[in-house]
Amino acid sequence: MPAVLAVVPARGGSKGVPAKNLAPVGGVPLVVRAVRACRAARLVTDVVVSTDDPAIAAAAREAGAEVVRRPDAIAGDTATSEAAVLHAMDAYESAHGTAVDTVLLVQCTSPFLTGEDVDAVAAAVVEQGADSALAVAPFHGFVWRVAPEGPAVPVQGGPRTAARPDDTHGVNHDKSHRPRRQDRPQDWLETGAAYAMRAAGFRTARHRFFGRTELVRTDAARVLEIDEPHDLDRARALAPLLGTGNSRPALDDVDAVVLDFDGTQTDDRVLIDADGRELVAVHRGDGLGVAALRRAGLDLLILSTETNPVVAARGRKLGIPVVHGSEHKDHALKQWCEERGIAPDRVLYVGNDVNDLPCFGLVGWPVAVANAHGSVRAAARAVTSAPGGSGAVREIASWLLGGVW
Repeated sequence: MPAVLAVVPARGGSKGVPAKNLAPVGGVPLVVRAVRACRAARLVTDVVVSTDDPAIAAAAREAGAEVVRRPDAIAGDTATSEAAVLHAMDAYESAHGTAVDTVLLVQCTSPFLTGEDVDAVAAAVVEQGADSALAVAPFHGFVWRVAPEGPAVPVQGGPRTAARPDDTHGVNHDKSHRPRRQDRPQDWLETGAAYAMRAAGFRTARHRFFGRTELVRTDAARVLEIDEPHDLDRARALAPLLGTGNSRPALDDVDAVVLDFDGTQTDDRVLIDADGRELVAVHRGDGLGVAALRRAGLDLLILSTETNPVVAARGRKLGIPVVHGSEHKDHALKQWCEERGIAPDRVLYVGNDVNDLPCFGLVGWPVAVANAHGSVRAAARAVTSAPGGSGAVREIASWLLGGVW
């Protein structure tokens, strides 16, 4: 089988979005998403992450990639992706004593890249005879350009300026004629997500487009490059809709389920009587779900910031332990995992508000209820369709155990 090496460049420095390559989308860091997409591809034999950052290196190794330490000379703002790929390819061949036949460049900045996309780009070279290939999406927009040397005039209503009419022109169209989409030639947008090259040709050309270049079509709905903070916000908002990174866990994926209380097992409202006693409403279906999870042999825990008799009473009713009154929930969760011998990446944690975010960063399966705070939904790996206090826990039980509870 030919050696097909996927290289993921992921340097630590990023001015537009600090620590961008470790930023979570759908609860999964961008570098991990890229590694998983490569590992899911049928034709990829090995995955290497090229980085100068120890935290990125650790995340990449945990995701199953090899790591190549990128020299400072090619780790700055002006370094090219080609330089990183060439260096990683040389380092890989030296370490393994084997030649690379096809090399892929896969970018962390495209969070919705799939294993099928990576495989299709690789197949264009490995199986279809192309020298180079890239992922593209159909593009139907009209592109305009303003001549940089053209004079500018004030625009009414503000300090903005605009070039004079004779300094603007259509790039992919004649501005005097706007044909219907079906009457125009098909344009293709380079997604920036994945490229494949014959290794020998790439070494000679030293750029990613040489020889016969194949365009590999991908789904335009998943095209998004993260360069600015608003791009990251869009990606996090889209993750639950696009599904990638938001897959539902199965029983084999987790060893423990940890539940926040207020807003997760309740609707986040509190009734207080004349004596100051608090009352909350819970969902009977959630109780059935917890019982089913307990019968399945999972470790269960209720973890709450509040010290409240209601939380303790609910734990007794469900027959599961409670840790409450913890200002730092992530510390308490880490200690509980250590005491039980449970790996945090095998824990499913369910939460709804910003005080759950530290726990989200600790576990393998951060899950938000439907009505969770926006930042919590954005950081979650999965989101329930039911709100907190309305059967969200029961829904999670159905994910893990199958069937209807």
